[in-house]
Amino acid sequence: MKNIFLIGLPSSGKTTLGKQLARHIRYRFVDTDVLIVKEEDMSINEIFKTKGEAYFREAEARVLRAIRPDSKLIVATGGGMPCFHGNMEYIKANGISVFLNVRPEQIVERMLRHETNDRPLYQKNDHQLLSNLQQKHKERLPIYSQADWVLEGEDIHIRQLIEVLQEAME
Repeated sequence: MKNIFLIGLPSSGKTTLGKQLARHIRYRFVDTDVLIVKEEDMSINEIFKTKGEAYFREAEARVLRAIRPDSKLIVATGGGMPCFHGNMEYIKANGISVFLNVRPEQIVERMLRHETNDRPLYQKNDHQLLSNLQQKHKERLPIYSQADWVLEGEDIHIRQLIEVLQEAME
């Protein structure tokens, strides 16, 4: 069975919905950021601080390409992963992609509710957080929109994701 890749901005629901979906359809769930942290033996913030964003983007590409096709995985990608090193093309060639398109205003609300802040490009205390997310959304939309399926809204529900995937797998 094909892997399913969830893409979108940070805090768009990729991990939360991915875990629910994996339980529902009996797939395994993986988060590429967690795989990178494990591989590098340091947090994403530390990777950005010590090795830089370019190194992190290369690590994303390595981790993505290490995922075996047809492994019955739900893969939550990092927010920027599809945008570098031909990763979106790789995702589309090796699974079903679903873009969770959540408005930046809603994402800011979610980020502010999170206990931890492990997003090096988006700091909760940044007065430009909303405008930074709006800019990233605008920049990444042409790539994200290449996904096989797009789900939009403030509260994308697991039922919507299941319906889309049933249609995709028919």
